[in-house]
Formats: sequence, C-alpha cells, structure tokens
Amino acid sequence: MLFVFSAPSGSGKTTIVKEILKQYPEFRFSISATSRQKRDIETDRKDYFFINKDEFEKKIENGEFVEYELIYDNNYYGTLKSQVDECIKDGHCMVFDMDVKGALSIKRIYGEKSLLIFVKPPSREVLIERLKNRKTETEETLKKRIARIDFEMAKISEFDYVVNNDNLQTAVEEAKKIINKYYTKEQK
Repeated sequence: MLFVFSAPSGSGKTTIVKEILKQYPEFRFSISATSRQKRDIETDRKDYFFINKDEFEKKIENGEFVEYELIYDNNYYGTLKSQVDECIKDGHCMVFDMDVKGALSIKRIYGEKSLLIFVKPPSREVLIERLKNRKTETEETLKKRIARIDFEMAKISEFDYVVNNDNLQTAVEEAKKIINKYYTKEQK
C-alpha cells in the first residue's frame, strides 16, 4: 500500500509523516528528487535526492519519474519510478510526503494500491503564519507558496481521507487510524 500525505506547504504533513514513520518503522519513505539547492538542515538521499536541473531533465526524458513538477523558484520536484516499483515488488508499504498534483498522479498510476490523505490546516491565516514562522523561504518563494494555497485546497475532494491538523497529536492519531484500516503489522 502507498500512503500518500499531501497538503499546502506549512500544513504539517512532513511532521505527521515523520511521526507515522516512527510508529511504523517497517514502512519505506518515498524520498522525492528536487533540482533546488539543499537547505543547511537537509541531507541528500534522506530528505531529498538533490539532482541538478540538467540531470533532472534527462531523467524526465528517460521516463524515470512517476510524477514531477516545475514549481517554486523554477525548481523541479518528482518521485523516481524505480523507488516506488521496487517497494511494491518487495511487498513493502511506502509513505509519501508530496504536493497535491504529485499525489493525484500517484493515484492515477497506482490506483487502489494508493491511499491519498490530505492534511488540512486550521485556516488559511494559520497556514500563512506557519510558513512565515519557519523562516526557510525567500520572500519570493513565500509569495509563491501562499499563491498556491487556494489551488491545493480546491483539490481536497479528490482525496480518500482528510486529516484536520488543528492539533498535531490528534492529527497523528487520526492518520494512524486511517492507516490501520488498511494495514496491520501481521501483514508484513
């Protein structure tokens, strides 16, 4: 099973995914590829596969991505097909932390093997405040992320489940309940 968490930037999906991975250490995490520069707090092949733009475009030409998109500061983000296919072949569950378009692409390709979970922020205002407070964005990138909120929120009805992130611990528990409907440790 592919458990795909998605939401606008700043909704808390990454924090929820990290908690889920602590609870289910047997799950594999889908590490996205990106052409953007690595932040000081990030590690290559743990947070992202950091690939320069030319190499990323070659991989696109070769059909090596399940999904990809050119967003924020003209950078690519994508999911390597080989990583997902290997996980499925080995019979493992995989957890994704990705944007809305990517999540919908996973669903189109993998169908019933995928479960889309939208992490809904308490409000647009809270979401914008979270983005500002994390201080990882340039002014330009922050504006682009804010501009994308309405588009991403409009896709909520295309997801299998919605987890409200008014309270982090409650949201994590809600996500675990959803996962447990489709997975038990005895399966592995």
